[in-house]
Amino acid sequence: MPPFQAWFPDAPFDATHGYDLDALLQVQPPAAPAGFDDFWQQVYTDARTVDPQPWMTPDPMTGRHHEVHHVDLTTLDGLRLGGWVALPHGPARIGVVISHGYGGRAEPDLTALPADAAAIFPVARGLPTMSLMPEVLRPEDGHVIDGIESVDTYVLRGCAADVWCAATALHQLLERELPLVFVGGSFGGGQGALALPWDERFVAAALNVPSFGQYDLRLAQQCTGSGARVTEYVKDHPQAREVLRYFDAATAATRLQIPTLMACALWDPAVPPAGQFAVHNAARSATGDAARLQVLSAGHAEYPSQVGEAAVWLRGVRDLINAAA
Repeated sequence: MPPFQAWFPDAPFDATHGYDLDALLQVQPPAAPAGFDDFWQQVYTDARTVDPQPWMTPDPMTGRHHEVHHVDLTTLDGLRLGGWVALPHGPARIGVVISHGYGGRAEPDLTALPADAAAIFPVARGLPTMSLMPEVLRPEDGHVIDGIESVDTYVLRGCAADVWCAATALHQLLERELPLVFVGGSFGGGQGALALPWDERFVAAALNVPSFGQYDLRLAQQCTGSGARVTEYVKDHPQAREVLRYFDAATAATRLQIPTLMACALWDPAVPPAGQFAVHNAARSATGDAARLQVLSAGHAEYPSQVGEAAVWLRGVRDLINAAA
């Protein structure tokens, strides 16, 4: 194990929660609640009936191999999302849907995008900067518990649908249905794990420190950020725990049937490592060697080996996209 006490001497708690790598690789996903598959199949069916009507406007950002545009699109529940599209100068060989962390996105990152890939960077409902809206709570006001009273209103239901509607929007803009790869980290990693098992248009996925995994453990372990907000809410409203069973990224990952690359951290104050590894372990139980793992020293923190580990991740993502085309 890395020297976490030396790296993070002022950390308020041990963000390994006592797990070493061997223990993390044994963390299992929770069993699916009754009607889990039917619920998600219905949400997916509803989202596929949406015409996203994507609208592009020029963006001053330019890439060596891509033209970048602002895009807005309609998603489930009649909401309008913002984001970006990067279109290659030549014919596109593969499509990529690229999500983001809980802080949203201020601009697209083309670093891992091959020259012949077309990508859409949707910003999930209610998140900055492109998809803030009056219908959904902002992060500082409780976005992650918005609608948690019911599986049919919980915000993560809509955030998964945002992935599917963005995929449809990209196909409409390209005027053809290319195979798709999903890339997302933290919030986006959990969002992808929830969305991908139900959509056959996606042929591979890269999830970095995925959130929303193994709530049985997540709710019992100290953490920061949005996870702490959910834990606090469930303590006062224990009935919300039953809703969260339908939005466990590890449970959903047991339904994955595509190659995955996941980066999971040994130390992470925002997304407990056991939850991250539960998502990977679930995918591996479903797909065997098609589920690949990069072990990160830490997540949601700056640390000495971070630059090198990030470079390995970017190469892995690029290789995954190229192999999926």
